[in-house]
Amino acid sequence: MERYQRHVITHEGHPVAAPLADASVDAVLGAALAHVGGDGGRLLDLGCGEAAWPLRALAARPSARAVGVDVNGEALAAAARAAERAGVAGRLALHEGTVADYTADEPFDAVLCVGSTHAFGGLLAALTAARAHLAPGGCVVVGEGFWERPPTPAALAALDAAAEDYADLGNTVELVLTDGWAPVFGHTSSLAEWDDYEWRWTGNLTRWVLDHADHPGAAEALETATAHRAGWLGGYRGVLGFVTLVLRAAR
Repeated sequence: MERYQRHVITHEGHPVAAPLADASVDAVLGAALAHVGGDGGRLLDLGCGEAAWPLRALAARPSARAVGVDVNGEALAAAARAAERAGVAGRLALHEGTVADYTADEPFDAVLCVGSTHAFGGLLAALTAARAHLAPGGCVVVGEGFWERPPTPAALAALDAAAEDYADLGNTVELVLTDGWAPVFGHTSSLAEWDDYEWRWTGNLTRWVLDHADHPGAAEALETATAHRAGWLGGYRGVLGFVTLVLRAAR
């Protein structure tokens, strides 16, 4: 199965491609744009995928404008269709390309990079890139993994990760502070949010297999769903956490 097709199937019905519930997404966006008067603001999403975050912001703020950047043209095409259906296409600009190479003529009130810091080479590099796009007094929204507890060999194997890929929550926040940022809001995904995300991921893919048993990719998809579920339940459940921080520049 092509990777993007799998992404579409596994994330169907979930608000964003990260372990946050609807109310959590709204809370983060509200905190990020609280400093913007009225119902406007300019938002940039680096690694936007299907632009779930910008689309939600535009729906809630009738005068806001947003830009989404991603390397995946199929995801951007889906975002464009969703924007048309939502009646916000005139306020959403989409750019296909590497997020690190994106340039803009104007700064943004909020810059998002949720679950996409790897595209820059890590958390601090992503924050450096976001800072270059930020208007004075603006906010960066960054979503990053962290270790809820020391990772076991099973967790590392399931995630294809190394222990040094993440810090614990305290040290993750300390990295941000040392880099000159002040957290003004944060959301630590709950175990229930993680479980909902993972059950949907594995369940959606399993359901697709059952409904498309004759598809040439069905066996591979079932193997993927089975391995992912085993890696989650037997490896990183309760070990890998996810925090979404709203940050303002402290210096």
